Amino acid sequence: MFIIITAFAVMYLSNLYFSERFTQKTRGNAERQLSLYSGRIISDLQRSSVVPLLLSRDTTLIAALNSSDFVASSQRLISYQDDIGAKEISLLNAEGRIVATSNRQKLGSFLNNQPVYVAAIRGSDTVFTSFENESGGTGYYFSRRVQSSNQTVGIIVVEVDLDGLFDTWSKNDATLIVTDSEGKILLSTERQFQNQTLVEALSNQPVLTTMERALRATGEWSGSVADAYIRGQPLFRIDEKVPFQGWNIVYLASYESIRARVNGILALEIMGYAMVLAVMFYIMSKRAMRKSFVFQAESAELRALNDQLTLEISQREEAERNLQVAEQSLAQSSKLAALGEMSAAVSHELNQPLAAMRTYLAGAKLLLKRRRPEEAISSFQRIDDLIERMGAITRQLKSYARKGGDDLQPVDLRTAVQGSMSMMSPQLNQLEIEITETMPKHPVMILGDMVRIEQVIVNLLRNAIDSMKVQGDRQLDILLVAGKMAKLSIKDNGPGIENLDNLFEPFYTTKQPGDGVGLGLAISSGIANDLGGRLLARNVSPRGAVFEFQIPMIKQETVKAAE
Repeated sequence: MFIIITAFAVMYLSNLYFSERFTQKTRGNAERQLSLYSGRIISDLQRSSVVPLLLSRDTTLIAALNSSDFVASSQRLISYQDDIGAKEISLLNAEGRIVATSNRQKLGSFLNNQPVYVAAIRGSDTVFTSFENESGGTGYYFSRRVQSSNQTVGIIVVEVDLDGLFDTWSKNDATLIVTDSEGKILLSTERQFQNQTLVEALSNQPVLTTMERALRATGEWSGSVADAYIRGQPLFRIDEKVPFQGWNIVYLASYESIRARVNGILALEIMGYAMVLAVMFYIMSKRAMRKSFVFQAESAELRALNDQLTLEISQREEAERNLQVAEQSLAQSSKLAALGEMSAAVSHELNQPLAAMRTYLAGAKLLLKRRRPEEAISSFQRIDDLIERMGAITRQLKSYARKGGDDLQPVDLRTAVQGSMSMMSPQLNQLEIEITETMPKHPVMILGDMVRIEQVIVNLLRNAIDSMKVQGDRQLDILLVAGKMAKLSIKDNGPGIENLDNLFEPFYTTKQPGDGVGLGLAISSGIANDLGGRLLARNVSPRGAVFEFQIPMIKQETVKAAE
């Protein structure tokens, strides 16, 4: 294994080293070639740029323009074309009509609306222009006015044979592209790139098949990042400025030569490691033969161990039967524990209505003594509501043992908050708690059960009240926000929560013995989850804690359907 890992490491490092080395060398050669290509373009342009100046002073051509006798002019331009190496030379009269040309098919054509004529008429020097010719390609021209007695009598136009130059270069492996100052391709050895921007030409490549993508990923494991792709081949790119009209020349060459050289070195390394592994396997086979004799000697001992193992298996089967009996006993104990937990939950949830009933009953007695029976009847009505609520709580406490979700109705969360505040009003008034209540004016409709939702809110209010009992100033902030989720926040200014992680665990409480059993928040969290919401808690600075009850809101259409 060590040799295999070492082999992979050496091959990986060799690949990186030789790839980098050969890439640098290839790029150096490409940069030198690119300088030669750029120099050749400038040389052809400069050679052609001098021709209009010379021909504009040719007395024979000037005389022909003055006399309108162009019998020998075209032949003269053809002879100049052969000597200069230009693609085409044309002579235009003052009106822009071709009167003599090395390409006799264009005789009589008008170029007075082409840039080659307009730019020459407007300028006094040789000008360079380009425009699309009749064949659909782009022609590159140098033109200059021909003057006689300070009057413009014609235009001499020389077309530079850059296309022929790129036709010659297209036989090389590299791709050459010349762009203008705006990034539009002027010349390219890839003819399909003409009249595109460089970005468009390199991005509009055929989509590779799955096999081609797999081969590309395999071929590029050396880590070299390709600058561009043409016909699925990864290429590196070199740019160089051409000192003419803001042109830029781009050189794209394949990584194939680099990859072939690197793969040759890696093949030699693989062959060497294969020979080493073959020798190692031979040595290991010899050792295996020696060990086989040792194994035969140990077979008798293994048979004895097998008999001992059979005995241990029978003993383990007996132990498993005893374990099943123990598991059944443990399951019964768990049921009893769950029953005890449910009993504690019933006691916890009924204590709050009972405490409120005791307060209302004491108030009713006092009102009867003071001969105020109408107000006492109101207290008795509240006691009757609390008795109904106790009955509903005993029916709903099954949500702690199993998920609910039955008989859910649209509920206005504002109504649930007001009902819970009314139930807790005796404790709130007794402790003189300052309450800030912020709720929206429009209904906040959720899907749930009014009793269970009030059960959650009452538990949160009860916890907030208990946390502020021992301090002088008591502040309770209630905020209801409606959005995609309805969010009810209850904030107190108590000492905060010490252990947020275990806060919603059953029987976890920070209260003194006798004040609570730690089931309120656990039940509330279970109710929130059953209704598709959640219950969160956090401490706030400088002091206090916030409990946030989040539950999904329902659309108005759902409310109307339920009604």
